[in-house]
Amino acid sequence: ALAGLGDLRLYLIRELHRRQLEGPGIYNTVPDIKSIPRGQTPEKVRELQQAPVTRALKEMLDSLNERPIYRKTISARAFIVALERAFRTRISRNQQDAQEFLQIVAERLCDEYHAGVKARERAAAASLDLGGVDSVLGEKGGTGSNVGNSDSEVENGSPSTDARLEALDTEFPFPFEGMLESQIECQSCHFKYKPNQTSFVNLTLQVPQQSSATLSSCFDGLLKTEYIDDFRCDNCVLIHVQQMKKAEMAKTTSERELKHLVREIALINDALESDPEIIPKGVSMPNSRDLPKRKIARHMRITSFPKIITIHLSRSIFDQNSSTKNAAKVSFPERLPIGGILDQKWYKLLGIVCHKGSHHSGHYESFRRNHLYAPFSTPDAFRSYSQSRSPSRNPSTAPSPKINPKQNPTASQDSDASPLSISEDTPSPSASSTSLPARSLSLSLPASPHHSLTNVNEITPSPLAPPSQQPIPPLPQQQQQQQEQEQESRDPSSSSSSITPLSTPRLTLSPSSDAAASSRAPSLRRQSSTKAAKIAVPGSGLQSRIRWKKRANDRWWRISDDKIKECKTSDVLGMQREVYLLFYEMERPGDNEQYY
Repeated sequence: ALAGLGDLRLYLIRELHRRQLEGPGIYNTVPDIKSIPRGQTPEKVRELQQAPVTRALKEMLDSLNERPIYRKTISARAFIVALERAFRTRISRNQQDAQEFLQIVAERLCDEYHAGVKARERAAAASLDLGGVDSVLGEKGGTGSNVGNSDSEVENGSPSTDARLEALDTEFPFPFEGMLESQIECQSCHFKYKPNQTSFVNLTLQVPQQSSATLSSCFDGLLKTEYIDDFRCDNCVLIHVQQMKKAEMAKTTSERELKHLVREIALINDALESDPEIIPKGVSMPNSRDLPKRKIARHMRITSFPKIITIHLSRSIFDQNSSTKNAAKVSFPERLPIGGILDQKWYKLLGIVCHKGSHHSGHYESFRRNHLYAPFSTPDAFRSYSQSRSPSRNPSTAPSPKINPKQNPTASQDSDASPLSISEDTPSPSASSTSLPARSLSLSLPASPHHSLTNVNEITPSPLAPPSQQPIPPLPQQQQQQQEQEQESRDPSSSSSSITPLSTPRLTLSPSSDAAASSRAPSLRRQSSTKAAKIAVPGSGLQSRIRWKKRANDRWWRISDDKIKECKTSDVLGMQREVYLLFYEMERPGDNEQYY
């Protein structure tokens, strides 16, 4: 199922290619002992920075996405060994839970990503420190070249390498990682606690114990407002203590006790105005049993949407003495909207994992969309992320060969039969003939490219010849009569009517107002209607291609223990009783128009 997630594969390619360009020195450096988190050792931090599981997963997914040209076998042994070395343990060969395995792999990939980000930040800080030392030494030596260069880079607006790398970290994060925000609001005083943010790599949704449910109802169990009773609100507690202190101040007669109560009330007022969640020091609090309890509302929402959201449908029902599987039907859509009205995101289904069997045993089955991603464009072939790092030293100066289009035999016959090609006996026209409309001139040219160039050269007058030496063109009627006389002199038996069919396929250079032009009009209309019918043909082909894309996107692979076969989206959406894991990918602009 992971092999069919395009954003995951894109992240793996970018991350490993970036590590290869930067070199292993950045990721082999161990941080200071003080900066190492509790429970970690320098060796574990170095292993996280080197990202062995990320590399092994990329090799595994690349093998799964290879086209099977010949029969071959793919083994997961290398990936299992990488996991065992990463966690320093042996993976049991007994039956495992798919969600637990996915949780371990996703959390490990996320930890390796953040370890790499911290390693790059330390390397960038070290390079900045070295740059500052060099600038100080340059100032002492009387040369401020380093400082001048850095100032010029800032003034020119060209970002440094560290800024570009930091932008990559924010632009291409770990695709499974999202952020959940939880906030509590008191229903009595309407005080809102500070939101608590937690990261996640997959979401676990409880399946209700009923015959059927929807994925939206399962999300409601996680994201809907939850009301909790008997909660001690810090703001209500401070207000209650303030009222108690004021009551004691009204009853007391000792000046010392009165000053003490006034000081405590002032501290409580400051805490109420600044942060009621922190109990002020120096204030005597009553017994916890006497503090009031309120009803609160707990809100949960997703603040950072991951590119790939993994949904786990928990079907376990635990009793006191046994555990069973919830076999309720859960309908899930092909396109899933998540978020509010203002920040709504759309996700498309790319894969699911189904479980057939009981709570203690069974078989897993995976459905993966047969998705063909478009190739990534490389507009600049000489940037840092391109294969060619330098341009060619000896570029070719020869132009690209010009290939003439193939001539249609029917078009060549029409061009040969057309009387528009000017013969040698015809007198060359002068500049007055160029005043004809360009549209009629372009239509009158024959189909052959060589003939068209020759005719254009013959029609265009020479700019070097003076106007007095240019021949006077004949009138259009005289030119037509001269052509008819020449045809009759060659073939006396033929009449002028035999020339008329030859002039029907093309338009003439000279407009004619005789009856032959009116007789040619229906044929021209029939010819234009035929061309219009031919132009309408590619539209139907475009619709067929669009339908073919939809049919191609409707194809899925059904992968079980013993065989792999193809299925449709309807078959995938019908696995409502067996669905266990769902993989949704965030839609890009235009995906809903192309695929759905």
